[in-house]
Amino acid sequence: METLSHFKNLYTEAFENCKPTVVVLLLKAYSVFCGLMLFIAIYAFVDRAINGFDF
Repeated sequence: METLSHFKNLYTEAFENCKPTVVVLLLKAYSVFCGLMLFIAIYAFVDRAINGFDF
């Protein structure tokens, strides 16, 4: 659980003193989008592995 807390702290500190708020919002949205795409890719791979890679 400490690892997730550490990543949360790194994420919040990365955007702490950024001035153009539009850029900060775009970067935050992009990071959430990348996390979602990574989750979908891992889910698809695990689903294919469980089902015997039946294409």
